[in-house]
Order: sequence, then C-alpha cells, then structure tokens
Amino acid sequence: MLNKKIAVLVSGGGTNLQALIDAEKRGELGSGKITCVISSKADAYALERAKNAGIKTKTLIRKDFADIASYSVAMRDILLEEEADLVVYAGFMTILDENVCDAFKNKMINVHPALIPSFCGKGFYGLHVHEAALQKGVKVSGATVHFVTAECDAGPIILQKAVEVKEGDTPETLQRRIMEQAEWKILPLAVRLFCDEKIKVENGVTVITE
Repeated sequence: MLNKKIAVLVSGGGTNLQALIDAEKRGELGSGKITCVISSKADAYALERAKNAGIKTKTLIRKDFADIASYSVAMRDILLEEEADLVVYAGFMTILDENVCDAFKNKMINVHPALIPSFCGKGFYGLHVHEAALQKGVKVSGATVHFVTAECDAGPIILQKAVEVKEGDTPETLQRRIMEQAEWKILPLAVRLFCDEKIKVENGVTVITE
C-alpha cells in the first residue's frame, strides 16, 4: 500500500497536530505520512511544532481573502497541489465551503470536542463547547472524529469516545481531560483507519473494518 499524504490544517496551538506527529513517530498512522501543515494564522504555534518535526508549512491567511468562497478555492488549490490524500482539521477555525468539501469528499476529517450531535455546529468551538456542556449539566462528554462537509459538524461520524464530567469541572479542566483522554487518542486512530483503507461511507454512515 502506497503512503498516503496527509495535510493538516491548523489555526492555533497545535496540540492535536502534536498528537498526530507523535503517533506517526511511533508508527501508529499506518501508511499515513504528514507531508504539509497549513495555517490560517501566521502566528499559530502549530507552525513551530511542524517545523520542529521537519514538516513543510504553508500559511493561507483567512483575513487576506474577501470571503469564504475565495478562501476555500485557494485552500482547495493548495491541497490539490500538495496531492493530499487526507486532510485533517486540527483546531482549524474556518468552515470551508463546498469548493473544498466536494473536491475532497470523504477525505477530510475533523475532531470535535463533544459527542455529536450534542454541542456542535456554528458557534460551538473551543471553550464554548465545554461551557455549554457544563451549563446543561451533562455527566458525560467526549470527542468525535467525523468527515467534513460544507455543513458544520454534520458529516458522517467515524469514531467517538466518552469522557466523564466531574463535579467542580471548569470549561478548562473539562477541555484538558477530553483532549488527553479522547481527542489525542481517536484522531490518530481515525487517521490510521483511513490511511489503511478501513473506512467506508454507506448511506451517510461509516462502516469500519479492522
């Protein structure tokens, strides 16, 4: 099986990117190899993580573009140029439109810090997700890896992992626990399953064969 080229999209600190880099070093991404990291912000620390790991970086600054459509077309063109087999959102804060999503149908995945369909969609990102979960008083939260479509957080679900919500949790403590216990585990696993061609989408639902 040929190596699959993985492009990772980032906007911030890059903790999920680091989890992927570490997983690759341990040989846990199957036939996947991270070949490019693209940031929507010039000062994203994720770019430093990529450089430290010897991975090529590019920036495509969101505010340099008039609208999402033109930004999406530019992103699509970079991803095609990079010959990306898989595109991973790792804390990427821009919702790309169908220009990208159609070109990479069922080839883009995102990790969301809640159990979709709870606490997801427009406006549910970062600490906002955990604030909403705590306000609702849920006893269990977690993370979801799903395919990306033009509709926010609506693509077929690949993997989910539940994490206990504890008495006295703050959005910050819950965020940290979900990252450590769920996001950093299921994102590399989903990448491996994809790269080893173990995921199929049938009628909008994923079927995983191990």
